[in-house]
Amino acid sequence: MTDQQWQQLTNLVHGQQTDSVPVGLLVDGPWLSDWAGVSLMEYYTNDEIWLEVNRKAVERFPDVMFLAGFWAEFGMISNPPAFGTKCIWPEDGFPSAEKIIHSSEDVNRLTKPNVRTDGMLPFLINRLKNNQAAIEKLGHRIRFATTHGPLTIASYLLGHTEMLMATQTEPEMLHKILSIATDFVIDWIAYQMETFSSIDGLLVLEDFMGFLGPQDFEDFALPYMQKIFDSFEGTIKFLHNDAHGLITAKYIEQLGVNLFNFSFKHRIEQIRELAGDSVVLMGNIPPRDVLAQGTCDDVRNWITASLEPLTDRRRILLSAGGFVAQNVASEKIDTVCDTATKFTV
Repeated sequence: MTDQQWQQLTNLVHGQQTDSVPVGLLVDGPWLSDWAGVSLMEYYTNDEIWLEVNRKAVERFPDVMFLAGFWAEFGMISNPPAFGTKCIWPEDGFPSAEKIIHSSEDVNRLTKPNVRTDGMLPFLINRLKNNQAAIEKLGHRIRFATTHGPLTIASYLLGHTEMLMATQTEPEMLHKILSIATDFVIDWIAYQMETFSSIDGLLVLEDFMGFLGPQDFEDFALPYMQKIFDSFEGTIKFLHNDAHGLITAKYIEQLGVNLFNFSFKHRIEQIRELAGDSVVLMGNIPPRDVLAQGTCDDVRNWITASLEPLTDRRRILLSAGGFVAQNVASEKIDTVCDTATKFTV
């Protein structure tokens, strides 16, 4: 993000007046590589291609705040391999990780990874180090520490179904996993901040909390996520949860989050009522059905129907209700930007 974009985002968090509703998009390898016409494998493994694709995107869409912006990530295998999971890299498709916890004995052997040496983490740090000067020459800076949340990490170590079952059958075991994963996340955030002094934002990707009921959320999500956000002293505390988010929204203020990317299945005013006035709401265009598969008129009509009823458009960041999907064409993003200018704050 440029200095001007970062100031715009911090002003948004502070509730300061803007001329029109700003646009921000959460983009990663699948959309960027598809949009640029390169394979996902090339994007993930070639520094030059990674830098060039991101450069093209920020120059083609100067009115969009791309979050996290020049993001070093390997999708869902960014964090779990630090714990020893096996990485699977298909030639055509998303990388994935095999679970490593099959019994309580496996949990007893689980230890907190070293964020400086383990898994894919050194590659993520080095990608940014190797390209930092080029990024800054383009007028951008590394603004965000990024991580998956402890529940999402644990779900890859244990298995998604097994983790949901563990909330009811083996809560003590699950708390042990989540405690280790949370301490790891805090270390990983601190290491990124130590390495890049320009970081002043935190992005936590935690969809799994959206699958929990109210009591399980309080038991298995709230205390660990609070600990993570409390550990971060930067300006922007950004939570992505595009699974079912009504329970999450009720606890946004308690979590300390001030930027929330939520599911398109929830209306903006619905989330505002639950989350309160102090958080920036980022959404909520359907990423696949409207932004990718719809027409420009569909995009325009959805935005109008979402923003027109709002009596207060402060702290609204127009976006997809989740990650930008593959096959979202440039003209759709142009339509988002053009439509946003028609709505004053």
